[in-house]
Amino acid sequence: MTWEFEQKAWAAGYSAVCGVDEAGRGPIAGPVCAAAVILPGGVQIEGLNDSKKLSEKKREALFDVITENALAWSVSLVDEKTIDEINILQATYRAMRQAVEGLTRPADFAYVDGNRSEGLGLPHECVVAGDAKIPSVAAASILAKVTRDRLMRRFAEQYPAYGFEKHKGYETRAHDQALLANGPCPIHRRTFLRKFYQKHPEAPR
Repeated sequence: MTWEFEQKAWAAGYSAVCGVDEAGRGPIAGPVCAAAVILPGGVQIEGLNDSKKLSEKKREALFDVITENALAWSVSLVDEKTIDEINILQATYRAMRQAVEGLTRPADFAYVDGNRSEGLGLPHECVVAGDAKIPSVAAASILAKVTRDRLMRRFAEQYPAYGFEKHKGYETRAHDQALLANGPCPIHRRTFLRKFYQKHPEAPR
C-alpha cells in the first residue's frame, strides 16, 4: 500500500483528501456503517490494510491508532428501518455522505472504495479494492467495520437469542436457526428476509 493515489490528488491541487468505505451492506440485520478519514501525508500505520484481511483483535488495535493519528475522521450509521425504506444502495450512499459531512476538517476530495457512488457533494474517484490500495480508504474500512461490530455486540446483549456477537447480522446457519425458532427481532432488515421466507415459509414472522 502506497501513497500514490493521495499524491495524485495533492498534485491536482487538493489538500484534504479523505478515504471513504462502508461495512455492513450484506447482513440481514443491523445498520450499514460508513467512515471517512483524512490521514496526514506519509504517516506510517503498521498493519494498515483492508479490514476484511485483519483479525478482530488487530482491527480493534488499529482503530485507536487511526483515530489518534488522523487529521479528521467521522463514522455514520443508517439503520435497518431506513434500509428497508430506501434500499441498501441508497442507504449506503447516505451513510457515506453523512460520514464525509461529519468530518471536523472538511475534505476537498475523496477516494471511495468500490465502483459507484452518488451524492457525496465533493470531487471524488471510485477505486475498486481501494481498501487494499489507499491508506485513507483502508483506515475508513477499519473504522466502519469496528464501529459496526461493536454495535452488533451490544445488540447481542439486547437480543441474546440470535448470536449477533458471532455473525454480526450476516446470514449463517446458526442465524437461520435462530430465525426459525424466534422469528425476526426489531433490528432485522425485513426486505432482506424475503429469500429466507421463500425457503422457510413456516418460519414465524
